[in-house]
Amino acid sequence: MGEIQDKMFQEIRNKDIFNQAQHYAFDYLESIFDRHVFPTQKAINDLSVFDEALPVKSTNAKHVIEQLNTYGSPATTATLGGRYFGFVCGSTIPVGLAAKNIGTYWDQAPAMHVLSPVGSKLEAVVEKWLVGLFNLPETASAGFVSGTSTANLCGLAAARYRILQRNNWDINKKGLRNAPEIRVIAGKQAHSTVLKAISILGLGNENIEWVDVDDQGRIKPDLIPKLDENTILILQAGNVNSGAFDNFEIICEKAKQTNTWVHIDGAFGLWAHAVDKLKYLTKGIEKATSFAVDGHKTLNTPYDCGIVLCSDQDALTSALHMSGSYIIESSERDGMFFTPEMSRRARIIELWAILKYLGKEGIDNLVLGLHERAVQFAAELTKNGFEVLNDVVFNQVIIACDTDQETEALLKKVQELRACWCGGSSWFGRKVIRISVCSWATTEKDVAHSVQSFVEAKKYISET
Repeated sequence: MGEIQDKMFQEIRNKDIFNQAQHYAFDYLESIFDRHVFPTQKAINDLSVFDEALPVKSTNAKHVIEQLNTYGSPATTATLGGRYFGFVCGSTIPVGLAAKNIGTYWDQAPAMHVLSPVGSKLEAVVEKWLVGLFNLPETASAGFVSGTSTANLCGLAAARYRILQRNNWDINKKGLRNAPEIRVIAGKQAHSTVLKAISILGLGNENIEWVDVDDQGRIKPDLIPKLDENTILILQAGNVNSGAFDNFEIICEKAKQTNTWVHIDGAFGLWAHAVDKLKYLTKGIEKATSFAVDGHKTLNTPYDCGIVLCSDQDALTSALHMSGSYIIESSERDGMFFTPEMSRRARIIELWAILKYLGKEGIDNLVLGLHERAVQFAAELTKNGFEVLNDVVFNQVIIACDTDQETEALLKKVQELRACWCGGSSWFGRKVIRISVCSWATTEKDVAHSVQSFVEAKKYISET
């Protein structure tokens, strides 16, 4: 590489671009709680500066970082702040950002212990912490993936492996052609990532046995078809709209008696199990077999941080198994056997740091705080004449106006005001506004300020 290589060695030694980036990062953090939640149209338009041909010659590193800050920073969405309620996106706990920063410089890939001893150790430690936190069998395992989309895929892949293995069919060798039938049962409001995983795994969305749900989106236990050991039953810990939880205690006990594999999609809701006042929502989850949960939602880790948990370790590792002459297995944890990827960053660094920092009581306070702000949001919206459509059992609030047109107009104006940001959805045929309270930084003042934005938006559309 010659000249360019010399330049990069020099950039490492003098640290100027790293100090420059750190300076910009601190400026960003100082403004994040006061800025518009969504970028202005000018900031979005200015992104056109990136529409350029690939340079022929190597460019100046300082100019590269400066361009990112000047045009990239204003065009970010302030999910780190306290007034983003759009998708179920958490903020980031400060120690997690700091740990991620260290991890960025380490640039570890914990596929094997020999690749990253520290990554391997932290994954083993956090696995034990999570198993204890969710009251799972001591033999349960965890895989650290990018998000619940991948975690659902892994959990259902493990289920597919185990069910076919019971029928003397090795999916890894024989594939799905002529394989024994696998039944899949799910509630009619199962999340789209579950459907995606079922499709990727070749189980076929058209084969799903759908079960009706109640007015909160919970699967109706008495309508679940007869279960057997060739069935995957998919449940929810936290409906993506209402935040409602399926009745795990009744359903999982029934499934356990028939050796049915139960997979719980708990992207944001599984963390309720760690909260003394909310644990009633997740009663009975320990009887399920696999689970998907995010750190970057309720726990407020940096993106991307998903976790698959499985009480059947052999099924998980067999479903995700790989081998190669160059692979060096160890007596310690080799993370690649618990995830689909070999090449993945050590997201475990910031997950460990946040769990260590918060402790059990801190997790309890964090998650309960999100619930309390959601309850406040619903109460203040109701007081101001808005219709709340769900029972606020966790962190989700859904509201609607008299007509779909009014609801869409209200949402558009709230988004334009940029004091807060919410998204839209559909709920039993009605257009709704979905409010997801997921940030540790959301205060009572943030909620009141956001509600006032709704009031202002409603006044505007009534006058136009």
